[in-house]
Amino acid sequence: MRIDDAATDYTRHLAEVRRLSPATVRAYRSDLASLAAACGAAVIADVDLEHLRDWLWQAVQRGDSRATIARRTAAVRGFFAWAVESGLLPTDPSLRLVAPKRGRTLPRVATADTLTAVLARLEHAAVDGDPVALRDHAILELLYGAAVRVSELCGVDLDDLDPDRRTVRVVGKGSKDRVVPFGDPALRAIDAYLVRGRPVLAARAGGEGHGRAVFLGVRGARIGSRAVYDLVSRELAPELNAAAGPHALRHSAATHLLDGGADLRAVQEILGHASLGTTQIYTHVSSERLAAAYRLAHPRA
Repeated sequence: MRIDDAATDYTRHLAEVRRLSPATVRAYRSDLASLAAACGAAVIADVDLEHLRDWLWQAVQRGDSRATIARRTAAVRGFFAWAVESGLLPTDPSLRLVAPKRGRTLPRVATADTLTAVLARLEHAAVDGDPVALRDHAILELLYGAAVRVSELCGVDLDDLDPDRRTVRVVGKGSKDRVVPFGDPALRAIDAYLVRGRPVLAARAGGEGHGRAVFLGVRGARIGSRAVYDLVSRELAPELNAAAGPHALRHSAATHLLDGGADLRAVQEILGHASLGTTQIYTHVSSERLAAAYRLAHPRA
């Protein structure tokens, strides 16, 4: 079997059996397409360890980040392990393929005062009842208030909201559901949007396309992640003097929860992390903030 044909079967397995997120499946599919191109779309049985090392070396020469190369290594390891299990190969050529160690990078975090100012500005812009302004305010309040991923926010339906309990049900990585809380400011923003903003946007679709989606685009269809990225970047990047997307709000929410004394396990549940180790990076962020405050304030720092 050719590499590209086997890769198609493998990514279908990732999506339908292992139920990995669409973003992860797309990344693995891209990595395996790159491998097939580098090997001339060879038969999978012809690929050996040297082919794989040459392929990774080309990525290093291009200047790909260590994180990207580590993901590529994981992609081919998983692919060839699956190929052996499926009977396509007698042995796994990737067993001795070594990935570079990934350096720790701390997520960028906005201060609570910064986010308060940004959200106040959006609230003021929505006072006149503009449907897009109402939607934008509700989106940022929910991204920060519930610490959800952008894909989770875009997928929220009306039935997923529970205003009485101030919770929202989202579908996270691996198609796993979880229920997360949000606060009064997010509830007020969402209520205002649902009453005065969403009906106007839904009408633009002519009764088609929007279904039960909470957040709609300017044409009335379910909003996409690209539109949310653009919104957050427009509102937050100038405040941080750096590129910022929806994940910056998730990082900030997690860090502020820990700064406020939240239990690490509780934050893990809110974020939907499978591993506590993933959540623990935010303890390092909090420590960095504490150290920075010490250096600025202590006379013997």
